[in-house]
Amino acid sequence: GVGGRSRGAPALPPASPRHPPGTLGKVIDATSLGWGTRVKGFIACFAIGCLCSILGSCLLWIPKKGLVLFAVFYTLGNIASIGSTMFLMGPMKQLKRMFEPTRLIATIVMLLCLILTLCSAFWWRKAGLALLFCILQFFAMAWYSISFIPYARDAVKKCVSVCLS
Repeated sequence: GVGGRSRGAPALPPASPRHPPGTLGKVIDATSLGWGTRVKGFIACFAIGCLCSILGSCLLWIPKKGLVLFAVFYTLGNIASIGSTMFLMGPMKQLKRMFEPTRLIATIVMLLCLILTLCSAFWWRKAGLALLFCILQFFAMAWYSISFIPYARDAVKKCVSVCLS
């Protein structure tokens, strides 16, 4: 056939300049989302995250199981919120940025808190420990989140040092 292609075989799209040619590049191009879809995915995932966190806060007051339900829904809300940003920048870029040296410790602490909250709720069945990990989760998520804002961590450190002195 013409150009090394057999007659009747569909033409493959040219390799995207953003991705390397080959199988991985083809898979990435085939699964890439348009900007509008990415924004809708972000909004939906973020809204689900907020809803889970609010629901968890409401369930906190249920006798006996409320604290565990809060811990689970709060954690699921945080996971959904982190996942929402993957729609905007893509999963690989998100993971690369999460583990950059400037936010490596914040990422590890945040992920550990997410895991330990769920372990406390499901396996160890320690409501007080689950609550402690939720509180640590909040601070770890905040520290992780402000790492994406230039000079925000420096401003927080200065504010805390002024308040403590």
